[in-house]
Amino acid sequence: MSIDFPESRELVLDRLIDAPRQAVWRCWTEPDLLVQWFTPAPWTTKSADMDVRSGGRFNTVMQDPDGNAHPNSGIYLDVVAGEKLVFTDAMSEGFAPSESPFIVATLTFTDEGQATRYRAVVRHFTEEAKLKHEEMGFYPGWNAAADQLEECAKTLRG
Repeated sequence: MSIDFPESRELVLDRLIDAPRQAVWRCWTEPDLLVQWFTPAPWTTKSADMDVRSGGRFNTVMQDPDGNAHPNSGIYLDVVAGEKLVFTDAMSEGFAPSESPFIVATLTFTDEGQATRYRAVVRHFTEEAKLKHEEMGFYPGWNAAADQLEECAKTLRG
């Protein structure tokens, strides 16, 4: 099924990660690994509570450099083991609607030689939300996190 979506509400990150796909997948789906790389420094991820299945929770708590906690709750909409994760903050566990939905993110992971093609398509509910996310530093932030993801995934080789 193909659904057209306005590109004016999407932000896309497409990177080659120098690590095997299974290692990159593990970094996205194992809480103890996710907290090591998920938030671009100097921010940190203090906790991750994940039930990696369609309808399962994807909850994180990020901490800014001043020590303030920023909880984020969401659910997985689709999970294809080793290949795709789709999650949103529009709902929380049990499909409870969010008060302020922001994104639906689709992550895909494909083999490219010994590396992984990592693609994140982040869809926003409004063009204003997309612009806000871009101004918050989507590209530098998600690229910095992808660098950290790569470093974490490399430690899982062998």
